[in-house]
Amino acid sequence: MAAMPEMRASDGDRDRVAAALREHVAEGRLTIDEFNERLEAVYQSRTYGELARLTSDLPEIDLHRMPAATEPAQRAQVAQPGKAQGSLRSAWTAWAGASAISWMIWLIATVASGHFIPPWPMWVMGPWGVILLLKTISDAGGRSRGGA
Repeated sequence: MAAMPEMRASDGDRDRVAAALREHVAEGRLTIDEFNERLEAVYQSRTYGELARLTSDLPEIDLHRMPAATEPAQRAQVAQPGKAQGSLRSAWTAWAGASAISWMIWLIATVASGHFIPPWPMWVMGPWGVILLLKTISDAGGRSRGGA
């Protein structure tokens, strides 16, 4: 059923119109003063007709296809190079902890058995350590070339 102009608008309807107005400001169709006036009128509106009048001189905006919603998240990821460095540090800490526990288990098992047991912890720490080392080197090389 199509919304008739005299039907009452919900808070969600008002929020959608406010989001559209924000997008129009971002695209330069409205000044900040015009936006503030219209935004105040949006939240005082009671019907669909009142909301429609506030955007009647503006083109339709599909709020479901706004690319601006994903760009700030991508910029935030690029702007946090320390976050990647912290996760790499956490990976090395996990590697060191698992390696230490593995070596302690090996040592206790070797002493308790009374004979030499081949050092199996190398199979735990070796491949994992090589992968971490390659990742650390590639990250350090990217930072020295000016990459994030």
